[in-house]
Amino acid sequence: MLNELYQPPLALLTDLYQLTMAYGYWKLGRADQHAVFHLFFRKPPFRGGYAVAAGLEQALQYLERFRFEQSDLDYLGSLTGNDGAPLFEQAFLDYLGQTKLSVDVDAVQEGTVTFGQEPLLRVRGPILQCQLLETPLLNLINFQTLIATKSARIATAAGDDPILEFGLRRAQGIDGALSASRAAYIGGSTATSNVLAGKMFGIPVKGTHAHSWVMSFDTEAEAFAQYAAAMPNNCVFLVDTYDTLDGVRQACKVGKKLREQGHEMVGIRLDSGDLAYLSIEARKILDEAGFPKAAIVASNDLDEHIIENLKSQGSQIAIWGVGTKLATAFDQPALGGVYKLAAIQQADGTWQPKVKLSEQAIKTSIPGTLQVRRYMEDGRMVGDMIYDEQVGVDPRRVIVDSKDATRRKRLAETTSVELLRPAMQGGKRVAMAESLKDIRERAQRQLASLHPTIRRFMNPHEYPVGLDIGLHELRDNMIHEARQARWQAEEDPS
Repeated sequence: MLNELYQPPLALLTDLYQLTMAYGYWKLGRADQHAVFHLFFRKPPFRGGYAVAAGLEQALQYLERFRFEQSDLDYLGSLTGNDGAPLFEQAFLDYLGQTKLSVDVDAVQEGTVTFGQEPLLRVRGPILQCQLLETPLLNLINFQTLIATKSARIATAAGDDPILEFGLRRAQGIDGALSASRAAYIGGSTATSNVLAGKMFGIPVKGTHAHSWVMSFDTEAEAFAQYAAAMPNNCVFLVDTYDTLDGVRQACKVGKKLREQGHEMVGIRLDSGDLAYLSIEARKILDEAGFPKAAIVASNDLDEHIIENLKSQGSQIAIWGVGTKLATAFDQPALGGVYKLAAIQQADGTWQPKVKLSEQAIKTSIPGTLQVRRYMEDGRMVGDMIYDEQVGVDPRRVIVDSKDATRRKRLAETTSVELLRPAMQGGKRVAMAESLKDIRERAQRQLASLHPTIRRFMNPHEYPVGLDIGLHELRDNMIHEARQARWQAEEDPS
């Protein structure tokens, strides 16, 4: 997607403070010191129990094309500090111009169900390069993961009914719309109205007509008849322009004429009013008129909660068109993913784990070169262990909740899989691009392997995720040592 939409490299798609830190590393001679960073979210979005990882392909495309062009360097050279002097010296800009990525990236495959605190990406390499990648990687992963998760929730509410993603007109710009269409398909939508997304990603496209079509004719009957004449093989009539149930009857009349010509009315669309009542009454009219297979499509600010409610009322809606609340993740507009330093390589080649402290337990980071091991039993996910790859898994096989050390679980010796897989090595891509269909199918399989209580919308059960007990003990010791050092410094300021 990036290659088709944006021709120049996007090295300046970053926050200024990434560049100022990079400058500091360079000035101190630390630019090539190796470090490990992890990209993760702390809590699943929408007060839910999980998230669906997405956006990796665009992230890898970004990394493949990463470089500073002369125009980028010229712009950076024009920036000034508070004293009016150049912000960056020319030698640093020359260094950036010669920089080629040499990082290793390990990533969770797109479509993987993930949970709070688990790395979606692990970036290892020169600290200057790792730092420059923070902002763009968060930008590319956060949004698509958010939308894929929203789509999965909507698909859960809809059950076996198809979901049509209709969010283009309300999405945040061109890139937001395309990313939303892609991620929504990964999460569970079956088609999109976004024709460019259909072309770029191979997503099925669906659509009929709007109220303006009906209003452009003297009567609704004429509007339906003329649409049928123009598009006999794509007739889903929008019936609520004037009087919804009368519109259904008008659609049935045109549908009978279509049938005489060898075509079949696909269905009707409801876009306003009491969707439960109107769909039930519309179903009666369609069946009595001889159209039992004609589908009832509904739109109008739908989301998982409204769909669940409509289904509980016995609505006869068979296809759900979801726009604004899907493409914009209306009830939570950001995932809140973060990118944290977790280890620094010393001169002797050993790795020194790093931890960030916080007054909030959930914001205290996890040190080490992390990997996630997922345990399975009879095809179901039963627990995830976050461990330090440099140390390995503690033989006790106990996980400890990173937020509450009293919550522990012993994981049996069952089938397991490592979630972080090589995506780039030495700045070169090693992970093959996957088809969107394969990614979508992975998401469906993984969602099906989750217990229904974890997928529910209200007060979902918390899936067991925790730190390997050895990693927990290391982290606990590092926290105590850091706080002790701070207290000593306060007592002896000299």
